[in-house]
Amino acid sequence: MRDFLIIGGGIIGMLTTLQLADAGHSVTLVERGACGQEASWAGGGIVSPLYPWRYSGPISRLSRWSEGAYPSLSLRLLEETGIDPEYRQKGLLYLSVKDEQEALSWAREMGKPLERVNGDFLYAKEPHVAPGIEQALWMPTLGSVRNPRLVQALRARLAVMQQVSLHEQCAVQGFQRQGTRITGVVTPQGVIQGGQVVVCGGAWAASLLAELEVTVPVRPVKGQMIAYQTPPGLVNRVILKDGRYVIPRADGLLLAGSTLEETGFDKSTDDAALMALRQSAEAIVPELAQCKVAHQWAGLRPGSPDNLPFIGAVPGWENLHVNAGHYRNGLVLAPAATHLLVDQLLGREPLVDPAPYQLTPVRLADKPESA
Repeated sequence: MRDFLIIGGGIIGMLTTLQLADAGHSVTLVERGACGQEASWAGGGIVSPLYPWRYSGPISRLSRWSEGAYPSLSLRLLEETGIDPEYRQKGLLYLSVKDEQEALSWAREMGKPLERVNGDFLYAKEPHVAPGIEQALWMPTLGSVRNPRLVQALRARLAVMQQVSLHEQCAVQGFQRQGTRITGVVTPQGVIQGGQVVVCGGAWAASLLAELEVTVPVRPVKGQMIAYQTPPGLVNRVILKDGRYVIPRADGLLLAGSTLEETGFDKSTDDAALMALRQSAEAIVPELAQCKVAHQWAGLRPGSPDNLPFIGAVPGWENLHVNAGHYRNGLVLAPAATHLLVDQLLGREPLVDPAPYQLTPVRLADKPESA
């Protein structure tokens, strides 16, 4: 029996496993499919909430720490695996912000570089942006990663660590328990045991915990995206307008996203979303109308009622923990959210105050989602 049993092999589960293994512990990671192939793969890879000033303090504290962690994490994984997560710190341009003054006030309070720039500055940075824009907001420190390669690199690193045992294509079918303690999980590969159990199941976390009569209001929220194949350099940084964005990759692939759809566990794509995403992207960069849409896909974000993840021990159980409900910010928050839980698991001084993320009766009550 290993020290820890992690259920769910997305960015949250894999980073939890990596940090526990780095600390010298033995870890088993169980994933129902292939590691990193759900929401972690499907997102855009922006290392910040889209409009960070619109989020609560607990989200801001995690996102700021994570943003600072990504450069070194990416370099580490490149060195250890030869797979480049393509961390790029090229900044972000906001083309239309209705609450601009709130954004600038937030930036001053947080010590975050954010400034109003004129059209000359904008077009010097991104000459292919739609003409006629007289001002924008500029956040120079924002970075992005190529998340499919990030999760590929994480999996490759875990696969060669002696402290780690990976079980993919291995769905959890039930839990073995003894009183208030989880002794193992039932899978097609047999019963797998672990001293401490952590559920990192993303959009599936609620159904996993329901097996233990634990109610956590995490639900799937579909997001569709598309990718254009463009000449490299057509766009060089993230550009955001009216809640939609374009994200360039080094080889010319340009992502455009995303939709927000309450459709349960349906991951199908459709022509209506394709047209809406094309319209938004081509309103930002008109030349995209001449480029081919190479891919369209969908992922399931783990939505939570107040947009805050649930991070911590599950009340009523001795050795059960959860890290789920990160909604649109799973990749954004992952380094800090996993560090915070590992701090609690290992009895270390927590990275930030863990109280806002705990599974309390107030937070577990199903209430309307905040804006």
